[in-house]
Formats: sequence, structure tokens, C-alpha cells
Amino acid sequence: MFNLPKDALLMNLRNFALGAITALSSISVPAYSFAACDARSGPKTAALVELYTSEGCSSCPPADRQLSRLRQTLDAAATVVPLALHVGYWDYIGWKDPYAQTAFGQRQSWLVQANRHRTVYTPQFFISGSELRTGQGSLREKVREINARPAAAAIRVHASITPNGALQLDAEATARARPEPVALYLVITESGLVSKVARGENSGVTLAHDNVVREWIGPVRLNDGVARERREIALPAGWNRARLAVVAFVQDLRTGKVLQAVAAQQCTGS
Repeated sequence: MFNLPKDALLMNLRNFALGAITALSSISVPAYSFAACDARSGPKTAALVELYTSEGCSSCPPADRQLSRLRQTLDAAATVVPLALHVGYWDYIGWKDPYAQTAFGQRQSWLVQANRHRTVYTPQFFISGSELRTGQGSLREKVREINARPAAAAIRVHASITPNGALQLDAEATARARPEPVALYLVITESGLVSKVARGENSGVTLAHDNVVREWIGPVRLNDGVARERREIALPAGWNRARLAVVAFVQDLRTGKVLQAVAAQQCTGS
């Protein structure tokens, strides 16, 4: 056993303590916000704007920008809920869209059929379940028309971050009983996404995206005019919590008509 002078022993203990403090301070501990938020739909109908898009489509970037700037082009009092749903059926031409999900292409095909049309393409807009076609009025006019309607459903969404960092959603939807099947959907979107496209029609272009659908839950059928849903969703490390939003809407499963929609933003902390 080595015998150290008292001063040397004290110096070694001091250095050990400083090293331990430094090591502990370098450990990364996730910081979660425990603030919760509620969103409730209003007495008028909010317009759900769905854009079907793809990073492999050269005509899609202008539509992506249009969706990002949507609120700037509408009436000041407009109530709108935007969604960007990326499809993967253009991946074969050279670039795999990182945000595409097979279910989004299937939903797009369903909406086209519900509108009694035949053509699926990108970019393609649907406003509260109705395709926005050339010659049928502008997007601004459609949103104004939908906002003027009394709401046919009511939605409440509560969102918060759990102690383990997951997103907890509690939603309730009510609607007057009707013969057609009606369902509640819950959606998580992310804004501020950037992609540097290396191949395909947009090769060499840097694309910016907002309101990109990351998670899709539903349909949750309304029984006797009511639906309730609780979900706990693990948030991937790559998602920017400060740019996430929660969307809920109620839709007629036969016609595709959206009865009401609501968005809750900044529920997920940073």
C-alpha cells in the first residue's frame, strides 16, 4: 500500500471529485415539457386541406409551398387545418420519399373514388373531402364556403407528454346520429422539414415541407354519435417536438365529406 503525503492525498481527492462532476454534467438527459394543451372545435366548420404530394414529383414543390403559406393567402378569419400526405408511388423513378406511407396513397385513391372521379395524381388537393378541380373555384373560395357552414360534429383533443417522453392523446368526437358510417381520425404532423434530393425529377433541389403527416390513427367509428380514443405514442428522436401538431377530424366514410376538424399545436414541448 502506498503512503502519500497529506497534501498530495487531498489534491488527488479534489481532482477525483472534479472529474466526477465533469463526467456527470456531460451526460445528456432528455428535457420534456409536461405542459398539456386542449383544443376544441368551434360552432362553424373548419376546412381540412389535404395535399397529396411526393418528393419524386417535379410539379409538387410549388404545391408544397402553397400549403406552407396557406394561411397567408386566405381570409384573416379563415379556419383551416392543413395536411401534407406524401405518397410513395413515384419512388420507382429514382428517389424514395422519406415521408411517404403506403396508407396515404390508398386514402388518396379512396377519396378519388368517393368523389366519383378516376384520376390519381400529384399534386392533388382535397378540401374537406372534395377534390379541388380546375374551374370549380379557388382554394380560398372553397375554404370560405366551408367555414360558413354550421359544424355537424364537435371534437375535443387533449395532448401532453408523459414522464417517459411519449405523446398521450385523448380525443372525443360527437355528431348527430346519421345513417352513414362516421369516424374520428387523429393525426400528428411535423413542420420545418428539409430534404436534399439527390436523384429523380427533383435531383439537386432542396425541398422544404410543413404540416407533413407523421402518424395516422383511425378510423375510429362513432357509435350512437360518440367516439372516444386514447393513445400513447412513442416519439422518434428525429422528430422536432417544437414543430409537431395534433389534428383531429370527423369524416363520413361513405361520401368522404369532413364534418369537422381541429388542430392543437405546441402541445409537445421542445
